[in-house]
Amino acid sequence: MNRRPITVALGALRQTVLGRDAPPGRQLLARWPGPARYAAPVGLLAALGLFLITLTVESDWGLPPPVALLFAAMTVAPLLVLPRRPLLAWRLTVLALLICTFNAPADQAWPWTPPLALGSIAVLAVVVARVDRPVLAWVVAISTVPVFTLVHPDNRVPVLLLLGAFAIVGDLFRRNRLSRRELAAQTERNEREQERRAVLEERTRIARELHDVVAHHMSLIAVQAETAPYRLTDVPAPTAAEFVAIAASARDALTDMRRLLGVLRSETTGPETAPQPDLTDLGAMVDAARRAGLPVTLDAGPADDGQVPAPVGLAAYRIVQEGLANAARHAAGAAVRVTVRVGPSGLKVRVENSPADARPTAEGDPGHGLTGMRERATSLGGTFTAGPLPDGGYAVAAELPYDAEGGDR
Repeated sequence: MNRRPITVALGALRQTVLGRDAPPGRQLLARWPGPARYAAPVGLLAALGLFLITLTVESDWGLPPPVALLFAAMTVAPLLVLPRRPLLAWRLTVLALLICTFNAPADQAWPWTPPLALGSIAVLAVVVARVDRPVLAWVVAISTVPVFTLVHPDNRVPVLLLLGAFAIVGDLFRRNRLSRRELAAQTERNEREQERRAVLEERTRIARELHDVVAHHMSLIAVQAETAPYRLTDVPAPTAAEFVAIAASARDALTDMRRLLGVLRSETTGPETAPQPDLTDLGAMVDAARRAGLPVTLDAGPADDGQVPAPVGLAAYRIVQEGLANAARHAAGAAVRVTVRVGPSGLKVRVENSPADARPTAEGDPGHGLTGMRERATSLGGTFTAGPLPDGGYAVAAELPYDAEGGDR
């Protein structure tokens, strides 16, 4: 015999009668933060009005004032706790339906006052949309007890049909809410995964580009070490052997770097044979952007390849390239200014655009372009900032340090 359904049913019964309350529905008011501030005072005024109406009806039915006050309080109490404790509100409602009935006149079609009947419907509508299916079954089953015991037989069928409709609609509403919540969670996970993948792809691209720069330096070391005994006179034999060992180590390093590049290169990425760009190529890139319709102004001094190391020049070029692309995508028609300043120990790059009419600025960038620029700056030990300007534009800026004594000469 399978005891699992029985165990689930008994657990749901304990949850229904004595268990923790259902989660409150705060999403509805969270969508309208303005009206939400008036929910509490309006609810209290409505509860006070129902209390006075119930007290008046109970007094007209001839109840003593203390009993009328008790019944009116039992009618309003579920509505007061409903926003935060819907399951507790339902328990209080069932209790009120069972107690606040013996005083009804014989000629009344219903054994409850109108505020209690309408309040019970409101409480049940909230509860069935908040509890899971096993608890929902018990809530509906227990709610039928006052119907079968106190409602006139001619009115039982409509009430039972109403309970069944509430159960079906509430279950559909809860399942739809859970589906939307799961979809939102899955979408968030996908976005985080895409962002992580974009960061990894950008880092791989940076590594591939830096490979060419480092390989160039290693090739120079190998050539200089191999030719040193022939260019220098009176080189002792031990020194010549040391030069040969340095050249061999440089060639081994080049081989290892080619293997590393093979690991970093994806299956769809072919070998890059063009030389890596640097500061001297900024003018050509800005001219191409102008021909494409982007109003760009370049403010840069003469590029000194002997002062700026190749990795720094490559990073500056890519940051300007991505900054122009962001401006073209998110601030079409806005004027763009590119500023490059070469200092004795660092390079400053800034790309800013003016406000765009009726179009979002680069602030709308989903993050992948900014992530790539930040990765390039931090990989060189530099800093990167991005954010809106007071006039409504947007700016990205990077500071790329380098060792002036150890730069490429």
